[in-house]
Amino acid sequence: VTFLGCHQTTKLQYEAAWALTNIASGTSDQTVCVIESGAVPCFVSLLNSPAEEVREQCIWALGNIAGDSVRARDFVLAQGAMTGVLKNLQHSSKVSMLRNGVWALSNFCRGKPAPDFGVVSQAIPTLVQMIQSSDTEVLTDSCWALSYLS
Repeated sequence: VTFLGCHQTTKLQYEAAWALTNIASGTSDQTVCVIESGAVPCFVSLLNSPAEEVREQCIWALGNIAGDSVRARDFVLAQGAMTGVLKNLQHSSKVSMLRNGVWALSNFCRGKPAPDFGVVSQAIPTLVQMIQSSDTEVLTDSCWALSYLS
């Protein structure tokens, strides 16, 4: 987590985010360790990184964490992840960024009890735009996210 703060070298930030993304995709206990290490606020902050690959990796990490449990999802949303992910989706045409971003949004929107509608409803205009995508993965995850909101 310390390496996420090394702003002098985005390569090190990317590698640290990649490692933590993989840990967060493991068991729920491993995801909790990533959360308790303080990584989520760092990931959210790095959604403003000048390096697109760092931003994309952080979106992937946040999506993994949010997809683990309702509690993890709510924590990620409370840290402000929605705003940063939406900003990245609105300013990128890179297919992998769109795929990761929309997949993360679908994890932000799913689960019972449902997330705070005031937070997740911010994603609706972006999701409406994404359902016009010609990419099957972007389209599928956009539809899932919208279905979770209904």
